[in-house]
Amino acid sequence: MTGQIVVAGALISPAGLLVAQRVRPPELAGLWELPGGKVADGETDAQGLARELREELGIEVTVGARLGADVVLPNAMTLRAYLVTCTAGSPRAHDHRALRWVRARELDTLDWVPADRGWIPDLAGALR
Repeated sequence: MTGQIVVAGALISPAGLLVAQRVRPPELAGLWELPGGKVADGETDAQGLARELREELGIEVTVGARLGADVVLPNAMTLRAYLVTCTAGSPRAHDHRALRWVRARELDTLDWVPADRGWIPDLAGALR
């Protein structure tokens, strides 16, 4: 497969699903997303997601099963979501405006980044 892989982590705890509010770019600022980022050359999806969540949230995670379908983004990028389990640390917003725990019933009320919106049914199922 060619193109850039972007990974997102669905961290679910007794408090719900962790979502992050974007700071940038301007057109996405204030919108909510699953935290994550680009997989670097030589990394697996799991390695890239664990690194991104360490950088963005200050936590260590175990990456689990895929969640939902790939989302094709502009500029030859593919977005993938994975279930993750926090193994160390407490999430802090290092790279986001805010973090929030949400329940399944709140998923439809969030102002999501467009790319993550398609995962709402999968996220709702994972939260039940």
